[in-house]
Amino acid sequence: MAGTAEQGTRRRADARRNEEALLDAAAAAFVASGVEAPVRDIAARAGVGVGTVYRHFPTRADLVVAVYRHQVEACVEAGRTCLDEEPTPYAALARWIDMFVDFLVTKHGLATALRSDSERFDALHSWFLDRLGPVAARLIEAAVDAGEIRSDIGAYALMRGVGNLCIGAENDPRYDARTLVGVLIAGLRLPDRSG
Repeated sequence: MAGTAEQGTRRRADARRNEEALLDAAAAAFVASGVEAPVRDIAARAGVGVGTVYRHFPTRADLVVAVYRHQVEACVEAGRTCLDEEPTPYAALARWIDMFVDFLVTKHGLATALRSDSERFDALHSWFLDRLGPVAARLIEAAVDAGEIRSDIGAYALMRGVGNLCIGAENDPRYDARTLVGVLIAGLRLPDRSG
């Protein structure tokens, strides 16, 4: 009996790993090709068959919503670790914003994927703000307290500004949102007064 319970636990862990691999692969495909990326490309990136994708996510909207939630949670987790891993709070904020940009490129395709399901999209957007707003606020506060950035920009304004710079980036190869977001983040810095 113990072997059966252990096998069940192992199968659940394998299923979770497969789902994580699928979500990571789908996110990468969505960033590279938009939310209409072919399922076969997502399956190939994840190293699984197309049937496995459909078994986990029966519709494209299910997959996009799952990727959206997965990326939000990854951004929340990254916010917790960036301050520990980066040399300065500003560097932590810049690294987190870089992840946030990847997430936003996927997010902008969400409305299209959900088509007429605006209630579902609105609920996800509110959840997104509830989850990521405090993370951005914590990173901004740390950089302000360290005297690295100006103090008059709040989390919502920064997230919205970055979001606005990302609109359309997935559809126009001539437009590099990441460069403009880099300019925005650099503009937050206070002049170095140590010299």
